Amino acid sequence: MEPTPQDKTRRRPRGNRISGDELASAAASRATEVDRAIESLLSGWPVEARTPPERSELPLWNPEDGPDLKQPEFFLNREFGWLNFNFRVLHEAEDPRVPLLERLRFISIVSSNLDRFFMTRIGGLKQQVGAGLLELTVGGHTPQEQIDRSCELVRLLEERKRLALDRLIGEMHENGIVLTTYSQLTEAEQTALRAYYVENVYPLVTPQATDPAHPFPFVSNLSLNLLVSLRYPGDETEALARVKVPVGAGTRRFLRLNGSNTFVTLESVMAHNLDLLFPGMEVIGCEHFRVTRNANTELEEDKAEDLLELIESGLRERKFAPIVRLEVANGMAPLRRGMLAAELGLDESTDVFEVESLMAMRDLEELVGAVEEPSFHYAPHAPVDHHKLGTDRSMFHVIREAGAMLLHFPYESFTTSVERFLREASQDPKVRAIKMTIYRTSATSKAIQYLVDAAQNGKQVTVVVELKARFDEAANIRWANRLGQVGINVTYGVVGLKTHCKAILVVRQDFDGLRRYAHIGTGNYNADTARLYADLGLFTCDEAIGKDLTELFNYLTTGFKPKRDYRKLLPAPKILKAALLKKIEREIGHHTEDSPGLIQFKMNALEDADVTRALYRAAQAGVQVDLLVRDSCRLRPGITGLTDSVRVISVVGRFLEHARVYYFRNGGDEEYYIGS
Repeated sequence: MEPTPQDKTRRRPRGNRISGDELASAAASRATEVDRAIESLLSGWPVEARTPPERSELPLWNPEDGPDLKQPEFFLNREFGWLNFNFRVLHEAEDPRVPLLERLRFISIVSSNLDRFFMTRIGGLKQQVGAGLLELTVGGHTPQEQIDRSCELVRLLEERKRLALDRLIGEMHENGIVLTTYSQLTEAEQTALRAYYVENVYPLVTPQATDPAHPFPFVSNLSLNLLVSLRYPGDETEALARVKVPVGAGTRRFLRLNGSNTFVTLESVMAHNLDLLFPGMEVIGCEHFRVTRNANTELEEDKAEDLLELIESGLRERKFAPIVRLEVANGMAPLRRGMLAAELGLDESTDVFEVESLMAMRDLEELVGAVEEPSFHYAPHAPVDHHKLGTDRSMFHVIREAGAMLLHFPYESFTTSVERFLREASQDPKVRAIKMTIYRTSATSKAIQYLVDAAQNGKQVTVVVELKARFDEAANIRWANRLGQVGINVTYGVVGLKTHCKAILVVRQDFDGLRRYAHIGTGNYNADTARLYADLGLFTCDEAIGKDLTELFNYLTTGFKPKRDYRKLLPAPKILKAALLKKIEREIGHHTEDSPGLIQFKMNALEDADVTRALYRAAQAGVQVDLLVRDSCRLRPGITGLTDSVRVISVVGRFLEHARVYYFRNGGDEEYYIGS
């Protein structure tokens, strides 16, 4: 059988070795063309600029009156900024200082990010277009303009990702890790893989015909599929069948050959053994495709009698949500490409993306974990215990003595701090109550079990579970059911809002009365991500914070909205934004030559237009503004006469920057805030 389109990628047979340097040289000219196109697109006004615009390029303003900060030119676009962030992530895959397989992991991360981008951002924009919404963003873009420009950027990002993978595959080959195809194996190797496939995968495969008697089958989100063209021998009539590649739930995408470091994709094995699925038929061709569905479902919480049931219904709806992207193998026959687009309700010119190399690169994470050679990975990272928690003393005694302790994950241990805090709270006979929020957690986290233990030990336990944590809804429903079964008071937060705060409140009968001990974090109570995300966590028995958390949990468990007095917490959405705006204006008022103002924010994204305008005003007044923004940022730094005192930095590396920190010099009376 002829090689499938994905067999015709830049993967080399083992008998024709091409060095990584040769491959890099061959791809260099194309990479340069792609980079030029990216720079051109990103610097095109008013789209996000790599080179900051000069004042002369912006709307003119009277120096006495200042700029009109409602003009769209002053605001970068959220979607383009987020894609720009992924170019920075991809740079890690192109950096030779990063270990070989870790570079492969960054390609997997970018691919997973792009899948989510289409499911959420593009899906949401398409819903706006479908609803006829013409409202412009603060940066002056319509929904359709954002879709069009985003797709241009995605195509360039995909091309650069392909070039990066080509170079990596060549370097992997030189280091004994071979990613090849079924057609490039020896006959003996093909026989061995066919036998493995028949025994371990073939029973899971179900071909589906497409003809007048069989309507086009349902295609699940992010699934990899084969579109098979075939006919009866001697018959001119061509038929089509769809075959899903059954990756997941124990079935690996990359099949290892005889215990070696040679891997073959499952779809390549399936494509070359179609005689098992279609015995006696003549296979004309086999082409790959993949779909991405919208992950935005409309939930009318205020009309729901049971929020848990509503979220479960939303998950079922998401399974059948409209398709927002079709990926096809490069070279797919135009007739079949058009047929697929039509069957799936897509515009072939805008919604179909050709993939020249490996499809669904998010699965490359599987290869990263399959090869254990230490030199190909980051050196093992072992978090340390906080210096005050390295004893057997009760954590409550340590916190009471210290007053407050700030921990930095993953550099300090989540297990010996947060999980220990919950464990001791569940066992300590003086602990009367535990209240906790759960947004995302992991199957390996012990937090859930400690809450169960606490309830079984007679403590009052209340847990606020956020059912709308995107893509973790099903897991959170399971946790909520398990907690409820052991008598824990489980609530789902406030209708219309997401409970995104990360907090634990423990009420303990101390020698001098009830005392509240708290943990407030910037990251989820998830043991897995606590080893990968850079987050902060504060342990404290501060009386004001304890009282604030009591008010907060009372709000989260009832939804009642009378005026609540918070002394040190700034809950969103009612209080946080107004407080930040007020503190920015205060910093402007405090700023003098002798006592210059300073604002430093560390956050995932700067998207709010009002906060952006306030930071512009602070910069114009001469306040130094330092922003550490992980992905999208609406503010333009480096505009002469406006943002000369602004620095915007994005940190991308081994650990995902996840902490939110807000600092104000405040005339010398410094203020620090952390947020989730």
